[in-house]
Amino acid sequence: MTVLARLTGRSTSWSRNGKAAALCGLGLLPQRRGVFRRVRMENGSSNSGRGALIVLEGLDRSGKSSQCARLLSFLQGKGCQVEGWRFPDRATGVGQMISAYLANESQFDDRTIHLLFSANRWEKTLMERKLLGGTTLIVNRYSYSGVAFSAAKGLDIQWCKAPEVGLVAPDLVIYLDVQPEKAVERGGYGGERYERIGFQKKVGEHYHSLRDSTWKVINGSLPMESVEEQLRELAMNCILECQGKQLANLAW
Repeated sequence: MTVLARLTGRSTSWSRNGKAAALCGLGLLPQRRGVFRRVRMENGSSNSGRGALIVLEGLDRSGKSSQCARLLSFLQGKGCQVEGWRFPDRATGVGQMISAYLANESQFDDRTIHLLFSANRWEKTLMERKLLGGTTLIVNRYSYSGVAFSAAKGLDIQWCKAPEVGLVAPDLVIYLDVQPEKAVERGGYGGERYERIGFQKKVGEHYHSLRDSTWKVINGSLPMESVEEQLRELAMNCILECQGKQLANLAW
């Protein structure tokens, strides 16, 4: 009950941080924020020098882990203050329950496991502090995965979105578009619960319904170096664009 109770919301205090984040590399044209975002104001003032929240999404075996690692290494080489995160975070108590479920070692009702995935995101209370302190976060999966996968099981999509409301909204969502038939050719496919072609197709359909102007779609079937180059440009642009901008919250 303690874990699930955390899903109902939380009270967060915001403090201005005047620390200037490093400007690492050249940017592209600014990208628009999505209309689903509700800006959380801090006494009416602007927030400068914060980090960017950049999320990579996609079907299983779409290359997210490899590209997150490459992007993290690139940004570190540019002198950026950056960290790599992933969800689920299997190191936490909730994350260990999720890990056992994904490995088919335990069973949960669909609604229960959805709430556990959401609780795992709410556990990362350091996210806001990191971003406000100037650290850019490269995140492998976020709320969109939780919604798309649970909706693919037949759960109401609005019900799936509800526990995510109030989490920090990403500044950029990059979707690696790979057809399930191509993903199955990649090593290790089928080792976890959701790695089935038919199910992955349903997930892809729900991902499509979640897209808005904040999303950028990259063909994940292109050579790794081509995907990597596009990711670098989008990430650098996003980091520069976030200078002086407020954090926002997911509001769907």
